[in-house]
Amino acid sequence: MAAPGKETLLEWYRTMVLIRRFEERCAELYQQGKIGGFLHLYIGQEATGVGIVSALRKNDHVITAYRDHGIALAVGMDPKHVMAEMLGKRTGTSGGKGGSMHLADRSRNFWGGYGIVGGHLPLAAGIALKARYLEQDEVVVCMMGDGATNIGYFHESLNLSAIWDLPVVWLVENNGYGMGTAVDRASGQPEIVKRAIGYGIKEGPRIDGMDTLAVHDAVSEAIAHASKHGPILMESLTYRFEGHSMGDPERYRTKDEVARYTEGDPIGRLRGYIIDQYKGAAKNLEAIEQEVVKTIAEAVEFAEDSPVPTYDDLVSHVYA
Repeated sequence: MAAPGKETLLEWYRTMVLIRRFEERCAELYQQGKIGGFLHLYIGQEATGVGIVSALRKNDHVITAYRDHGIALAVGMDPKHVMAEMLGKRTGTSGGKGGSMHLADRSRNFWGGYGIVGGHLPLAAGIALKARYLEQDEVVVCMMGDGATNIGYFHESLNLSAIWDLPVVWLVENNGYGMGTAVDRASGQPEIVKRAIGYGIKEGPRIDGMDTLAVHDAVSEAIAHASKHGPILMESLTYRFEGHSMGDPERYRTKDEVARYTEGDPIGRLRGYIIDQYKGAAKNLEAIEQEVVKTIAEAVEFAEDSPVPTYDDLVSHVYA
């Protein structure tokens, strides 16, 4: 597969830095009590999200679980309106009624953002069934955490995707832990891609989820397969640098383990690659970093200045 050009790499870098700074600011706002409910940060997993979204074709779809802020920004949703949703404001992407775990944008074929573990897998199968039924060349990339692979939704959705030959890339973001339980303590088969065998679908690769280029190339190939031949199960081996959610004491892993993985920071890896490939690119990267800081500051200001939903907003969009 042809290597991406400089402008593409710089755009990937900008998106990854945007996700990181957005998440860091959200953590601060949560601690200040300005973001309520649960908050699941994507810090450390940016290469997987950006690599996946960059591989999507024009009419493809993506759907994910509750750790969704990174995907929302990667598909191009406006940081101002995403931040407003985080703060529960009327100008948010869902009018302030969805919050952190329910970001979505129909215009970009990004279908969420779901708070129930694995609850979005049957929806992914349904979107893919529509494409198959109408003979449309569309593929659904369904992202899930490793913890979602041990529940009924996983079995039912993968089984139906095999029976109906659905164009789905089932992509497991294996960050090592389902909440606080290590994969090898919760799964009889810790190599999750091998479960494809039981459903008669293609066993995809286990890829380095901290390498944006590797993710992009592997997902591009998986999409091509799903478009022509049906479902595929693949696994991105990544790592979250923060806890499962903001209230996680992280007693299940050591500081040394976290430090070992943060040395392989995906943003730093992409930065190093760009500098190695293009002379003088460091100035481009510094300009991007400064631009992102400004973008995040504007997003927070917009969100804080936005109005809260009214009672009329609460009862709008209710159809039954």
